[in-house]
Amino acid sequence: MFLSAIESFLQLRNYPSFQPKVIFFDMDGVLYDSMKSHASAWVSAMTDIKIPFTAYEAYMNEGRTGQSTIDGAYQQHRGRNATEEEKQQIYKLKTHYFELCGPTEKMPYAHEVLKKAQQQGLGIFIVTGSGQLTLIDNLESSFPGVFHKERLVTAFDVIQGKPHPEPYLKALAKAGVQPWEAMVIENAPLGVESAVAAGIFTVAVNTGPLESKILYDSGANIVLDGGMRELYEKWEQLSSIQILQP
Repeated sequence: MFLSAIESFLQLRNYPSFQPKVIFFDMDGVLYDSMKSHASAWVSAMTDIKIPFTAYEAYMNEGRTGQSTIDGAYQQHRGRNATEEEKQQIYKLKTHYFELCGPTEKMPYAHEVLKKAQQQGLGIFIVTGSGQLTLIDNLESSFPGVFHKERLVTAFDVIQGKPHPEPYLKALAKAGVQPWEAMVIENAPLGVESAVAAGIFTVAVNTGPLESKILYDSGANIVLDGGMRELYEKWEQLSSIQILQP
């Protein structure tokens, strides 16, 4: 399964090799089981300003910056972008409701996958559309010794968030690698689109309520229906593949 997907990827991209040196992990829905809280918080914040917004929409918008999500809702229901003041007000509401949800648990098997990647000497980066400081600040306590501030790309680092390729292009630049020297672990359609647009082999772990077909349609090279557990179980099979084109 993995080998044929990688060979197809190389043929499509006309890359010289597949030799990952770094792994780019999304945060929400990959490392943290946080999307239920994000969805609930977005619905509550939008309800407060009388804009219809569902949990399903929150999952479909996962990966966007908060400002982009708010603009999308405003365009749909009010025919314009939100003002900066409105964006700040709504994101403050969203953050309040998110924090009311209580502590966020690590995604099962996430730490184990990170340890395996670390033991293999792979560079580990986070590429997230989130600006939720409670999660970003807790990375060290959640995953001690794994992440460093210079290896994070967050909503604060980009002008255009996912699905634009900027977040992953910035990650490539930070890591100092070519697209064929990286691999992405994502769970959201817009995150997959962003990684694919940046030219990186993308593994989608389905950890939420969306159909796997949506992740394939977004361009994922591989979709693991078993989420992070399946990624953990098949990590050696995936990470051992190195291809040098003749």
